[in-house]
Amino acid sequence: MVKEICCIGAGYVGGPTMAVIAFKCPEYKVTVVDINKERIKAWNGDIDKLPIYEPGLKEIVKKTRSNNLFFSNDIDKAIDSSSIIFMAVNTPTKDYGEGKGMATDLTYVEECSKRIAKMSKSNKIVVEKSTAPIGTAEKIKETLSLNNKNVKFEVISNPEFLAEGSAIDDLINPDRVLVGGDQTPSGKEAISQITSIYSNWIAQEKIITTNLWSSELSKLASNAFLAQRVSSINSLSALCEESGANIQEVSKAVGADTRIGNKFLEASVGFGGSCFKKDILNLVYLCKFYGLNEVSEYWHQVIKINDYQKNRFASRIVNELNGTVNNKIITLLGWAFKKDTNDSRESASIDIANYLLTEGAIINVYDPMVSNELIHDDLVNKLKSNGLDNDQIESKISRVNIYDNIYKAAENTFCLSILTEWDEFKDINWAKVSKLAENPLFVADGRNIIEYEVRNSLIDRYISIGNPKIIKSD
Repeated sequence: MVKEICCIGAGYVGGPTMAVIAFKCPEYKVTVVDINKERIKAWNGDIDKLPIYEPGLKEIVKKTRSNNLFFSNDIDKAIDSSSIIFMAVNTPTKDYGEGKGMATDLTYVEECSKRIAKMSKSNKIVVEKSTAPIGTAEKIKETLSLNNKNVKFEVISNPEFLAEGSAIDDLINPDRVLVGGDQTPSGKEAISQITSIYSNWIAQEKIITTNLWSSELSKLASNAFLAQRVSSINSLSALCEESGANIQEVSKAVGADTRIGNKFLEASVGFGGSCFKKDILNLVYLCKFYGLNEVSEYWHQVIKINDYQKNRFASRIVNELNGTVNNKIITLLGWAFKKDTNDSRESASIDIANYLLTEGAIINVYDPMVSNELIHDDLVNKLKSNGLDNDQIESKISRVNIYDNIYKAAENTFCLSILTEWDEFKDINWAKVSKLAENPLFVADGRNIIEYEVRNSLIDRYISIGNPKIIKSD
């Protein structure tokens, strides 16, 4: 009999994860379902236009789609026929009520749990894949039990540890896989069934089993530790700029200590993505809830430094342009929060653009992967969150131009700012840009990707993260 897996949620977690499981476990039929009809249509459509861009993803989907990997809007049918159901639904930060701005909104998790309970006629293992606070698995169990007392449900916590841009490699060659469940006989059996899926391609010593609470906290803690490293090196970048030290040299020296390591020690304009800020705010809220105020403030400072870094960088651009960018064109290269992804959630570019628009700038944007529609929506949502009305939003958006070419975006610009570390930005024809831009050519490198020889010889005025300002001598 064919083993069937269902995943509810065809987004950045569900789509790639299920594609790899289907690829590595041909004995399973894997169905990814979502209420978003356009998203499912895209997964079933042109292989070069999948709704998510990840290196290596389309090749795997091409091999598995319609063989043992399927994408569908028929959620109820998939639930009914599957013995294992992964939940990869959105868990955003609450924007209402108690915990607003910090706690995780579990509305979609609750709705998903109710739907699973309603449609289940046989025993199920429900796998919590979405990042969620401690205790979410218990709430899922309660919801399932309340809405269906005739079926036995086991709930597993199996958080994802994917870095966008390298998600496929992270899935195929993970540092670890975490599977948490109840320490009862039936709970341990459910843990065993989930670990058996991953053991098809992952060494047993890399599969860690825990209780539910440890698994849920480990996900939050992992993201918090990574974000903390970014904020730590970024805080030192500010000191480097004032003191004359070089942040790359400092980072190399610090990272050479094997107790510390060199990963996540690259100074930048700030971290983004769907997880870091959301997960840390969740951690901050949990600590406050349990009365651990000092612990809460410790982790909150990671977010504050990240916001400080973005605002500090935007402020430096304004200061370099004689203290005003009113009616001046500023070109932003990169909208995705990092290279090799089309995800722009919590991207530093959104906050930099918002800052400069508030200062009266005209914004030109170029990104090789993020759609015009998404860039527009990101800005509208940011401006709405600032409390602006429709007329004010329309006025600001009218000063934003989106291009599909670097050099078109650079025409008449007063500043060209690199905000995403796309490889193509390392090969810009600076002589060409210099002729197109307002002279002298001013470059604000938020990712420190331009080589010293280039910036010292071809760029008139250059600022970066954690390095002394360069002004080319005549």
